[in-house]
Amino acid sequence: MAEQAYTVASDSETTGEEKSSTFPEIAIGVDIGTSQCSVAVWNGSQVELLKNTRNQKMMRSYVTFKEDTPSGGVSSQLFHEHDLLSGATIFNMKRLIGRVDTDPVIHASKNLPFLVQTLDIGVRPFIAALVNNMWRSTTPEEVLAIFLVELRAMAEAQLKRPIRNIVLTVPVSFSRFQLTRIERTCAMAGLHVLRLMPEPTAVALLYGQHQQQASHENTGSGCEKIALIFNMGAGYCDVAVTATAGGVSQIKALAGYTIGGEDLLQNMMCYLLPDSQSLFKNHGVKEIKSMGLLRVATQDAIHQLSSQTNVQVDVDLGDGLKICKVVDREEFEEVNKNLFEKCESLIIQCLQDAKVEVEDVNDVIIVGGCSFIPKVKNLVTNIFKGKEPYKGMNPLEAAVCGAAVEGAVASGINDPFGYLDLLTIQATPLAIGIRANGNNFIPLIPRNTTMPARKDVVFTTIHDNQTEALILVYEGEGKKVEENHMLGYFKITGIPRAPKGVPEINVCMDIDAANVLRVLAGVVMPGCRQPAIPVMEVRMPTVDDGHGWCAEALNRTYGASLNLVTLQKKA
Repeated sequence: MAEQAYTVASDSETTGEEKSSTFPEIAIGVDIGTSQCSVAVWNGSQVELLKNTRNQKMMRSYVTFKEDTPSGGVSSQLFHEHDLLSGATIFNMKRLIGRVDTDPVIHASKNLPFLVQTLDIGVRPFIAALVNNMWRSTTPEEVLAIFLVELRAMAEAQLKRPIRNIVLTVPVSFSRFQLTRIERTCAMAGLHVLRLMPEPTAVALLYGQHQQQASHENTGSGCEKIALIFNMGAGYCDVAVTATAGGVSQIKALAGYTIGGEDLLQNMMCYLLPDSQSLFKNHGVKEIKSMGLLRVATQDAIHQLSSQTNVQVDVDLGDGLKICKVVDREEFEEVNKNLFEKCESLIIQCLQDAKVEVEDVNDVIIVGGCSFIPKVKNLVTNIFKGKEPYKGMNPLEAAVCGAAVEGAVASGINDPFGYLDLLTIQATPLAIGIRANGNNFIPLIPRNTTMPARKDVVFTTIHDNQTEALILVYEGEGKKVEENHMLGYFKITGIPRAPKGVPEINVCMDIDAANVLRVLAGVVMPGCRQPAIPVMEVRMPTVDDGHGWCAEALNRTYGASLNLVTLQKKA
């Protein structure tokens, strides 16, 4: 992509030459949301958001496939939503990446104005864009990589230096498999991920910097402050509780779920046109156009309901199908009642996990695109008994600004004022464990464990003379393994023959500060200090596509023959 396609635009500079390469090694912060994206960098004194040629700091997250070269929302713009209505535009890739076709999120995406097909067998969904009346297949990874290439070109043109390292924000609820997919996608775009930061963690870092600056300016006491961060965008809802003091922010608890503005939109579309799913099932050219028209009209109505109490929805979907209806804010809130209740439950769960009372919270930070919806703001403030939200950051820019600050910190940049003397102590958003005690999920590292972490549990055999054991690693919160996400597996062989319950099989899980998970397993016989066989060390995840199939195949092949049980040590 030609460099001259982008202009230098900054809130704090007058010419592009003044800041060409002063800090050439600083990693940039990238926040690719479900609907919008942004890029930011630490410019030596503050965070600066980069702009595209249309002077936009917030760019829409999509890629349009045309005859020659696909183009994304960084370099191009949808004119009158025509491309959206034609079926040639793929979006919502953040919701689709790393998911199989049995996932409810994938099934909900069948109402999008491009092709999403499933076989419901636990493999990748088939995704395609309509180009010249032909379906052009693609993947969420390819779409995201194309988009990242454009973002990289924009940043390189503006900063006048090569871009290699990035800090990327991700939802709390992303599985390790999805995180691996994101890293691979960045590699496809020629980018190296220094950090994958949960979005509320990035906001917590920015909040920590604000407190650090206030302390330096003698406007704050520097004492510990507890903040609740509520982040709801188009695709995900995340909550975090953080304790901040002296530039150190400790994440005390995280909670997240795949709900957001997209779900609010889909619910309203079904409300306005109850038969929409069956009407748009065939994904023909006419159906895609009608689907797009309904989507645009509903989206506009939701936006207007953020600032007014009712709105007129008037749209002609073709073939004599018209919608003419007045929708008020109360209707919108009632249609999405279950989603809003789920948001409330996430906040309450996070507070309970953090062992923090409502009265102990100093600041309530509401960010993300859905923060402008009155109901969202009200449900958060009602939990905190009318406490006014923190006003020190832009709700749409907080996550990317935090990622840019982390980019500078991770790049080893020193700030003379101490504004980069920051540390964020992260926590595990999901529990990690193995299958044992039958078909149960036995967590070794519980949810919200401070990282880095290292935990081990001793197991033993369930059969006499059992010489092998199968270690199945899962991530999630379900009590049964099938309720969780399989990360990988490996087999221990050469266990000395002994009665069941005698061999001690020590399984250890280690997560380093970079969130890399390693699983170690060794066998010790009673009375011996040295391992009976070499210790196994495996980096997770090892399972790629079809993890559901993999679990079924392992169960079908081995059943319970290589299972383990927790060793009950004698007092």
